[in-house]
Amino acid sequence: MGHQVIIFDFSLIRGLWETRVKRSKERQRKEKERLEKSSLEKIKQFQEWNFILECRKKGIPQSKYLKNGFVDTDEKILDAYGKTPQRQKRHALSDEVNKEESKFVLKLSGEQWTEFPDSLKEQIYLKEWHVYNTLIQTIPTYIALFQDLRVLELSKNQISHLPVEIGCLKNLKVLNVSFNNLKSVPPELGDCENLEKLDLSGNMEITELPFELSNLKQVTVVDVSANKFHSIPICVLRMSNLQWLDISSNNLKDLPEDIDRLDQLQTLLLQKNKLTYLPRALVNMPKLSLLVVSGDDLVEIPTAVCESTTGLKFISLKDSPVETIVCKDTEEIIESEREREQSEKDFMKAYIEDLKERDSTPSYTTKVLLSLQL
Repeated sequence: MGHQVIIFDFSLIRGLWETRVKRSKERQRKEKERLEKSSLEKIKQFQEWNFILECRKKGIPQSKYLKNGFVDTDEKILDAYGKTPQRQKRHALSDEVNKEESKFVLKLSGEQWTEFPDSLKEQIYLKEWHVYNTLIQTIPTYIALFQDLRVLELSKNQISHLPVEIGCLKNLKVLNVSFNNLKSVPPELGDCENLEKLDLSGNMEITELPFELSNLKQVTVVDVSANKFHSIPICVLRMSNLQWLDISSNNLKDLPEDIDRLDQLQTLLLQKNKLTYLPRALVNMPKLSLLVVSGDDLVEIPTAVCESTTGLKFISLKDSPVETIVCKDTEEIIESEREREQSEKDFMKAYIEDLKERDSTPSYTTKVLLSLQL
């Protein structure tokens, strides 16, 4: 029994998807601004209410702080009557909270950074590291001292290996070392028992993960796209809470027959591999709602996958290599492979968001020619 295929030439609608990527980013920006504005409004209302209470305590007439129905929070009004110790204490506490929150986060960016600052080893109270777009190549071994570390965001640097001491971070929840120069992952990472998100994408050279990562039972998101995996690592199949797996842009030739042991998996991204068939076990994954594949080599697809009655959205992308552009004086590829992978990840993110918004998306295969001509 065959299945219906709709074919789109992505090269013809490149402009459309670029617009959708921009629209997606703009939507995220506006949502962030909305939340910030909402928070600011709540803070403003809280401050106005406290100001009114303060004025009432001081016996200040309403005519002094209410003008045309709006609260005038000019400090001079209170200064004229003198500030109460409670208000002074509240201002001091607010300043102290802001100071405390900022001192728990490390932020570094820019190519002027070639190594971590020496003073960092004295700040073991830090809870988050956000280091990106630097020339830093090595993570210091004294990272083991940062027992309160929750977030380790080290994307787009020059890091060539993870120290074994990373296994000492028992409270780590997020590890992002995407788009670096990693070739392997230390087994000690499996000791980070509270890890929830692992992003190793874009390192281009990782071929396997140590079995010890099977201990990561709290992980819900794994992204190992744009590497050189030949199969889904055994340790990943043992991550019982995994909900999102992106192993696109690798060298997969087949999927394990017991892939349905990932019974919590919701999203599986397999595009840009060398798959020739999909196992029927995919039908036995009750929570799988999005499956993305690609490649002309894919010749065997279970009909049950294409005609799933569980709400599974099955997408088949027909990919083709990025075409070389001939410039006036010399022939060169405009984007590096890493940059191209990042661009395609942005595309897929917008594409998936678009699919989620279309509740009437058909369950049969949608075939798209993925050709990014820049």
